[in-house]
Amino acid sequence: MTKQALAGLRVLDFSDARTGAQVGQTLADFGAEVILIEKPGGAALRGQAAWPFWARGKKSATLDLKDPADLAVALDLVRTADVVIESFEPGTADRLGIGYAALSALNPRLVYGSITGFGRDTGFSDLPGFEGLVSAKFGINWTMEGMADRSGPVYCSVAYPSYAASQLLLQGILVALYEREESGAGQWVETSLAEAMTIYDPYGWAMRTAAIKFGGGEMKQLPRVLDGVPTGGLSFRLLIALTKDGHWLQFSQTPDRLFRAMMRLFGLEWMFDDPEWSEIPNFESAAKRLEFWEILLNIVRSKTAAEWAAGFDEEPDVWGEQFRKGSELLHHPQMEWNKMVVAPDHAGFGTVRQPGPIAHLSATPADVLSPPPALGQHDAEVRATAGAASSATAPAAPSAALPLAGVTIVELATFYAAPYGATLLGELGARVIKLEELNGEPQRNMLPFPEVAGLKALLGKESVGVDLATAEGREIAYRVIAKADIVLQSFRGGAAKRLGLDAESLRAVNPDLIYHNAPGYGVDGPYARRPAFAPTIGAAAGIAWRNAGPVIPSGADLDLAAIEPASNQLGSAVMTGGNADGMSAITVASAMMLGLLARRRGHGAQDLFTSMLSSVAHGLSEVMLEYDGQPATPEADSGLYGLHALYRLYETPSEWVFLAAPRDRDWDRLVTAFPAAASLANDPRFATAADRRANDAALAEAISALLQARPAAEWETLLRAHGVGCVVAARGPIEANYMGDAGAAMNLLTEGDHPILGEMSRLKPLIRFSRSATTTKDAPLVGQDTEVVLREFGYSDDELAALVAKGVIVMG
Repeated sequence: MTKQALAGLRVLDFSDARTGAQVGQTLADFGAEVILIEKPGGAALRGQAAWPFWARGKKSATLDLKDPADLAVALDLVRTADVVIESFEPGTADRLGIGYAALSALNPRLVYGSITGFGRDTGFSDLPGFEGLVSAKFGINWTMEGMADRSGPVYCSVAYPSYAASQLLLQGILVALYEREESGAGQWVETSLAEAMTIYDPYGWAMRTAAIKFGGGEMKQLPRVLDGVPTGGLSFRLLIALTKDGHWLQFSQTPDRLFRAMMRLFGLEWMFDDPEWSEIPNFESAAKRLEFWEILLNIVRSKTAAEWAAGFDEEPDVWGEQFRKGSELLHHPQMEWNKMVVAPDHAGFGTVRQPGPIAHLSATPADVLSPPPALGQHDAEVRATAGAASSATAPAAPSAALPLAGVTIVELATFYAAPYGATLLGELGARVIKLEELNGEPQRNMLPFPEVAGLKALLGKESVGVDLATAEGREIAYRVIAKADIVLQSFRGGAAKRLGLDAESLRAVNPDLIYHNAPGYGVDGPYARRPAFAPTIGAAAGIAWRNAGPVIPSGADLDLAAIEPASNQLGSAVMTGGNADGMSAITVASAMMLGLLARRRGHGAQDLFTSMLSSVAHGLSEVMLEYDGQPATPEADSGLYGLHALYRLYETPSEWVFLAAPRDRDWDRLVTAFPAAASLANDPRFATAADRRANDAALAEAISALLQARPAAEWETLLRAHGVGCVVAARGPIEANYMGDAGAAMNLLTEGDHPILGEMSRLKPLIRFSRSATTTKDAPLVGQDTEVVLREFGYSDDELAALVAKGVIVMG
């Protein structure tokens, strides 16, 4: 029988939200017994298209927690549980009798996981935990302005906060279980949608800090597009263009060598030697940017997609990925090659094509073929086990130390999509040693101001500058890795083996090593050697179309006047608000914790595999299924205001608000709160939920008219006082809101230091534990820790001097 990483663990899932559902789904995938506690009538999630995915492998028990007898059953189940998951609004679990204090008293080994919208005891704790409110409060909607064919903020359809929060809580639970293996004690683990949103900012925070501290009135954060024209060279490196036969392509040429390869393929390499184009691709003049942009767009639309594919085969450093829609990612050749797509037959659903596990674990693989449960399918079984009593007790004084203290991760990864995953574990106590090239990892200097682009992914790490292409450099890597727990690498396919840094080579020096492959596409297969960056994967996976599909024109007959604005819209849709980098990094951290916990539970060393592509499949799980009769997934309206009249953006006489009142109880509060409530409450078109759905456009028009009576800030105050989700849509940039009053109200901020930026505000760790500690450390310059680390691993003064002289290492 196949071993599973989490076999023997019992999980009680009280959540009826996507966030908790995805946590429980992953725990079930890897062998935990996950019991979904459903209210009579069933979880609301059952009506969503993604239910067969989110609920796969779980058991269903129906309990009415307001009934004392059923509550007693739930409390009996807690006595033998290892994990509880809940996503109620703050205080609700306590009122129901299943809060942490009550349950930990019954079972001191319990790991209790909570996700809220805005955290407990913060300035926004009273707000319902809807994604739309988080997006509005922190400026995401305004940042996406220009994506719609209108002015004003734009609704973000991709569930960026929910996926990130699910993975943060999953990591926290796995970390608490890992720590419990030694301490014997459980604890409370918490995160929020608002905190989770911050994972999608690779460098905005650091760049804003640099602009504030060193701008002198001259350095400013420019928008990505100004007057319809891209403002920076990055937009040309990551070109979005239409082919002759009407296919949108996303190019991936961020580093200089890849950009030069594209220019060579386009027949434009001569521009690098022409004084007229000396600034390429970072032009000060808007006219020059427009001229260059149109040259590129015209070249791409001179050939068909098939002709460009042949060109990419001839020039492998150039890649233009096609923009996919809906669930098309499930048919991507690399997804199928990686075995990250499954299609089991489920009773009541037929064949359900869906994403595989979030990670492949070679020794403890997931089981993702088990069906979702029927409502109450396991009632008798679960109730029969509820009377058992736990004999386990926690130690009198469990440790409050860093839970991952003693774990060492050696990072061979670059940019953000894998490295930030190691950063997150570093905040929980892991030591992260980054072996980076002598000039520094490429992200460090991706922006005009030195170092800031890579700062966030470098936080808390030790930098060793080493040339791994040399024999001496590989020997350094072998010495360090011999004492490591995890190696994290994200090279393109084949590169690790060429360098002698593949799993087989490294296990020869460390048999107990967990080896994590985290590429963009794969370690082998049809796309493994293609360049992969956040927009490339976002295009391939369908992020852009999920966000902006209703407004993007297609067809071979589009002229430049139509192509240019659509290119800008796709650029916003694929990268603004969130991105594939963040989805990948957060999944990388979860996979590493699965590997660590499995090893601590006796399963030994193994290979881990995640890809950016498959990570986004999980991030887009609400649309990433195919089966007969599946319900439609809600999509934004043609104006990109929102999903429907009671979950959308509205303009007021001063600024915009986001209104979130989708449930019946929200409607009742809303019509009570409006000064002119009678116009809604007494209108037969809006009498029931079904009536409101049938007359959605009329309801939106009526609410819009009512909202003209007051400015946005007054509506937020009034409606929040009645328990209605309504916030002013904050202006961007997003990081300014997290760095400012909103972040302070959430108590998210702490202070750090940087060798170039000096003292700076930064985020606290995104996971909170009731007992275990977390930490924040600063980011190093390249090679800053080379000398200290290599001395630790036995290198003498003479050896270090010789290595510097030969150009093998750099010491800061």
